[in-house]
Amino acid sequence: MKDKPGVTVVIPAFNEEAAIGETVAKIKRLYPDFQIIVVDDGSSDNTAEVAAKAGAEVIRHPYNIGNGAAVKTGIRNAAGRYVVLMDGDGQHRPEDIPRLLEEMKRYDMVVGARDARGQASLGRRIANWCYNRLASYVGKFPIKDLTSGFRVFETDTVRRYLYLFPNTFSYPTTSTLAYLRSGLTIKYVPIKVSKRIGKSKISTLRDGSRFILIILRIATLFSPLRIFLPISFLFFSVGLLYYLYTYTFFHRFTNMSALLLSVSVMVFLLGLVSEQITQMRYDRVEDVYESKIQKNLTAVEKRTHEQ
Repeated sequence: MKDKPGVTVVIPAFNEEAAIGETVAKIKRLYPDFQIIVVDDGSSDNTAEVAAKAGAEVIRHPYNIGNGAAVKTGIRNAAGRYVVLMDGDGQHRPEDIPRLLEEMKRYDMVVGARDARGQASLGRRIANWCYNRLASYVGKFPIKDLTSGFRVFETDTVRRYLYLFPNTFSYPTTSTLAYLRSGLTIKYVPIKVSKRIGKSKISTLRDGSRFILIILRIATLFSPLRIFLPISFLFFSVGLLYYLYTYTFFHRFTNMSALLLSVSVMVFLLGLVSEQITQMRYDRVEDVYESKIQKNLTAVEKRTHEQ
């Protein structure tokens, strides 16, 4: 019986026939023991054929569902202990995979972080900077590259979070915030990226608002008070200032002041209720920790037996 691979490389691809063959062939040449899965997300070109010819296991979606859906399909079919996610457009360098895997000895997720020169355009750089700042606030952690698709997970752990992943391009955002708010660890490793082959399928305007909504959705799912509390404080401050203004100049308490102050209280209470609901969802996270503890105990027992 053939041994299971230690690493599975998952590459979501949609109309990437110009780059996918070279990417797969290079991974195959550098790491012959790796399992390589290319998920063809309903391409209209020869992406699937080129990837299969280069040596990848190809899974085809009957139609285009989305980049995130392709990632989920690949992770569900991964046989390795670790799963490496890469883009199929030639931007990510397979030579960087060992550097990311090396950090998996200490962290739960390792991400290849691009520098500013690795962003496609000035608009994309500004947008990513804003995403990183907002996500850093939500996750209470300095996030260096929220949207990087080059990352490594432990397969059993990331599968517990697949139900959160959207079918679109926002899976890097979701996975990062989900891991952080669950108390799992993340490491950013600086990488250089090559110029992509072909045209990007991400629109800054169309997908930018979607990324922000994803950040807010994950924030309210894992740490709702990080969103509700500032909003409550804003309404309370405006209501209090308006009351001081009307009392000073007109000596009365207006309906608008009452409305603003009431809304601040309701938003705060809604945040508290959401926080309690969030705590009840952490059963999945506890399962993750129990699994990690069991693996550590097994490793210790194995080393003791060998000695």
